[in-house]
Amino acid sequence: MDFNRRTAMAAGLGAVAAAHGTPAARAATPTAVTVTVMVQGEAAVRTNIPVVRDRRASGGRYLRLRTAGKPPAGTGWYATYVVRVPRPGVYALTAVATAPMETPHIEAVASYPQLSVDGGPFAEIARSQPHWYESRPAWGDLSVLDLGVVELDAGAHTFTFRVAEPAVLDDATAYALCLDRFTLRHLAGHPALCELSVPRHRVGEPARLRLALDGRATRAYRVRYVVNDHRGRQAAAGRATIAAGATSATVTLPALPPGHYRVSADGVTGRFARLPARPAVTGPTSRFGVNVWTSSLVPPSRLADFAAAVRDMGAGWVRDGQSWPAAEPAPGTYDTSHHDRRTRTLSAHGLAVLDVLSPAPEWSMTDASLPLPADLRHAYRYARHLAAAAPEALQLSNEPDVDTTRSTGDAHAAFVKAAALGIKDAAPEPCLVVLPGIAQTGPFQDLMLANDVVRYADVWAFHGYPDPAEPGEPRFPGAAEEQHELARRHQAHVPLWMTECGAFQKARPGEDLTPEQEMVQARYVVRSMVEGLAAGNDRQFWFAGPPLHDDGVYFGLLDRDFRPLPAYSAFAALTSLLGAAHFSGFAPGLPDGARGFVFDSGRGERVMVLWAERPVRVDVAGVAYDLMGRRLRAGPVTVSRDPLYVVSPSTPATGPASVASATPVAPATSVALATPAVSASSVVSAHSVVSAPSVRAAAHPRARLSPAEHIVLAQRFPARNAAPGKDDGDAPPPYGYRLGRRTRMVVDVYNFGATACHVTLAARPVGDGWSVRAESGRREERIRVPAGGRVGVGFTVRAGSSVRRRTDRRLAFGATLDDHSEVPASVALIHLK
Repeated sequence: MDFNRRTAMAAGLGAVAAAHGTPAARAATPTAVTVTVMVQGEAAVRTNIPVVRDRRASGGRYLRLRTAGKPPAGTGWYATYVVRVPRPGVYALTAVATAPMETPHIEAVASYPQLSVDGGPFAEIARSQPHWYESRPAWGDLSVLDLGVVELDAGAHTFTFRVAEPAVLDDATAYALCLDRFTLRHLAGHPALCELSVPRHRVGEPARLRLALDGRATRAYRVRYVVNDHRGRQAAAGRATIAAGATSATVTLPALPPGHYRVSADGVTGRFARLPARPAVTGPTSRFGVNVWTSSLVPPSRLADFAAAVRDMGAGWVRDGQSWPAAEPAPGTYDTSHHDRRTRTLSAHGLAVLDVLSPAPEWSMTDASLPLPADLRHAYRYARHLAAAAPEALQLSNEPDVDTTRSTGDAHAAFVKAAALGIKDAAPEPCLVVLPGIAQTGPFQDLMLANDVVRYADVWAFHGYPDPAEPGEPRFPGAAEEQHELARRHQAHVPLWMTECGAFQKARPGEDLTPEQEMVQARYVVRSMVEGLAAGNDRQFWFAGPPLHDDGVYFGLLDRDFRPLPAYSAFAALTSLLGAAHFSGFAPGLPDGARGFVFDSGRGERVMVLWAERPVRVDVAGVAYDLMGRRLRAGPVTVSRDPLYVVSPSTPATGPASVASATPVAPATSVALATPAVSASSVVSAHSVVSAPSVRAAAHPRARLSPAEHIVLAQRFPARNAAPGKDDGDAPPPYGYRLGRRTRMVVDVYNFGATACHVTLAARPVGDGWSVRAESGRREERIRVPAGGRVGVGFTVRAGSSVRRRTDRRLAFGATLDDHSEVPASVALIHLK
């Protein structure tokens, strides 16, 4: 991005991606540094950011901004510096400051800073999570941040750092920035090539390659570039010249088939996706989604382009979320404007939003309720507030079964009921209520289901990841089969969504995945989506879309410079070819080790997805496409670990149609490539399939809940009786509340209805030496609960001499209204400690 005649800044400070870690970038080694200029943060010539003292700061003082107040109009929160540099050239810019994303050494975050040089336009320093994540610690909450490069003439220059967007902090949304110092280091051998980029485009549209330097060319800069496909095969090559005094040049590439491509020149590598000509199904009817967590992973200036990239990839849904503590910093005081703006941007690009409720604010919790509010009316009101913003769906927490708290399935079930009622009472046609994303089957989920939570929900949700310790290609986990079996057992007539699936790919700090790892991810994104839909899942959400490097594992479909990985292009081919993606059945007649899944695209086509653990030669009837959506030549195809597609008309052919005949081939055997993708009208034959149950239709909000269902029962024990804790899901039994021989507890009766009602509450027999009585001495209690009210009823639980220690038993309470309608029960686990 060019700022003015004298100053230019690399793409790391703007909205396009620069190359890092390449030989050209590595020219900025310590031995290449000839001039260093360091500026103290408190030395601003003009600023409205407070200066505070701290002995740890390099000058004993530093800039520190943290305020919920809106920035002054026209200036924002800013600090302007005058910097004198002794010689012209390209300088690396680093700072000791707060990062806008969490790092391994500190969870505190700040706003994304913007930078203007010599009065030029401000540009957000919009780097990805991996860049910030890998920053070295400095002191306190500050890190050593790489902010890119800037070209400067000799003499005085003004640098202005500005904060114009708030950040989501632990318990508030506020403008935040700390700056101890920043440093300019002259880079010998520059300007140098820093960017090779091709804007996202579809087949039939021109592919324009932009080549950029990190400064103005001192003479004509000639470049030879090479374009390779996802297999490393050369697809194009050419030459370009960046004129003297210019910073970039653009050339048009020849027509290429859809797919993923790398372009290389002078040790710099770029990536781009050429998308299929036919777009995918978009919006809520799409079966495909991706996790985004935009407030944590996507810089504000990149959000619109990121949303367009997700849509163009064919993900109709995004799974996002916001911090409840920041959204409700005080009871009943809501500040969701920051998140609402992001949701509107996602929606404006045709994406359906699944929002996730986060853990509750600290002010709402007690030691015994962590991580849930002690008063479930807070959950009801917060969920109702979120639902009023009209996302397509709200998920009522993320993996509560594997956190490290002592929360139990019964407590979480009561929370889910309260939040679901808030959502359903928010509007005549509320958004979808999605059950918590469960990490794994087990006692936590079993207890939630025993508390009859499904009747409050429109969607059953769960997660599934392959075993990271298992060698070789990742395999689709058994989570889908387990969850569908649970749903059948509980007669849950709601769609099942896998709201997280993904693969664990190890990556070294400062580096992206290897080409081999990239292909493993590309294969698995297709195979996991296909197998999930074949298992009966109504929606599949990949984890994750944005660049994301977490504790050595890389999950994103985009690289650290927001450029598409091969998995992005594979996702685009999958969604383009599968269309509506109604699973029809499994293809017969395939050899051992090969698998075939047949889908109805909703466009008068059947699409078979094939892969095999060992390459086999297969004769198919239809038009075949490779992993990236590139059309293959007619005739037999080689089926391998890379999924491929065969498309044919859905009208059955006359007589028996052979789906496939196969012959093993050597791994080196391949099928020659042909012309770019063609329309469906060129498909010539059909597939027979083994029938399978059709995938459930898209979820719709269920009927309004009854007055009895608006009553929520919640068991409440003292903190000393808390369950032993989940230890990230691996804690051994017993799992229930730890009781003594005589334990007093309370059953809270909530009325989320519009009118007061009388509720008759009673404990159900426990057995095995346990007894439960109301503190009044009666076997049951009839109480009046006002509309929106809560009444606690005390009970005493006694363990007789025959009760065995450390053995869980179910403690259940039931209730009825005066019209004899039944209130959903509360079921907990207890044991004698």
